[in-house]
Amino acid sequence: MMLSVNGINVFYDAIHAIKSVSLEVDEGEIVTLIGANGAGKSTILKTISGLLRSKTGAVSFLGRRINSTPPHKIVEMGLAHVPEGRRVFMQMTVKENLEMGAFIHSGKTDAAIEQVYARFPRLKERVRQIAGTLSGGEQQMLAMGRALMSRPKLLMLDEPSMGLAPILVEQIFEIIADLHNDGTTILLVEQNAQMALSVADRAYVLETGGIVLTGTGKELLQSDEIRKAYLGGN
Repeated sequence: MMLSVNGINVFYDAIHAIKSVSLEVDEGEIVTLIGANGAGKSTILKTISGLLRSKTGAVSFLGRRINSTPPHKIVEMGLAHVPEGRRVFMQMTVKENLEMGAFIHSGKTDAAIEQVYARFPRLKERVRQIAGTLSGGEQQMLAMGRALMSRPKLLMLDEPSMGLAPILVEQIFEIIADLHNDGTTILLVEQNAQMALSVADRAYVLETGGIVLTGTGKELLQSDEIRKAYLGGN
């Protein structure tokens, strides 16, 4: 198993944000977390990547417990996190942003950058452009490309389609499917439940900080309960 989250509880001061959550991601899978705004999806990713700490339980990556491992060491182990809101370095160029993503592979960036350009041709066209002047879709591609520069074994994506036009959402999900086909394991947090479930091997449904349902992507797409709550069905 690539990632194991077992019984984590996360608090923001007195607010119990994550309640005894357990989940697993096997090598080669796309696993998605779906749920309403504020359900705790982003908090789970931040806890896995070391940005937040759980009061209880264990987070293990590649068989090693990482609860108290610093975030940069978790990246070095092969886990990359693309946060909600993209968080690119707005004053830097596209190329400089990508180079920042390769900090754990100092001096060996050229081949990795070419691979990113092959996957995101739009970035190659804008190599010297300041990131803050890119469109939302281009910034999302840059954030994903920067994460790929660390050559992750597990890529965590937090709301990659947020705020994007439908045609760009389709492009982002095509890229996610391509990454998966190329062997990258993916943990996806996404409000567009229809798109997320259509690409996911398995899914967890989160409500008010706890997991209330789990199944294959196909099972949950066909679930009346999920259709009413998240897919706009009657």
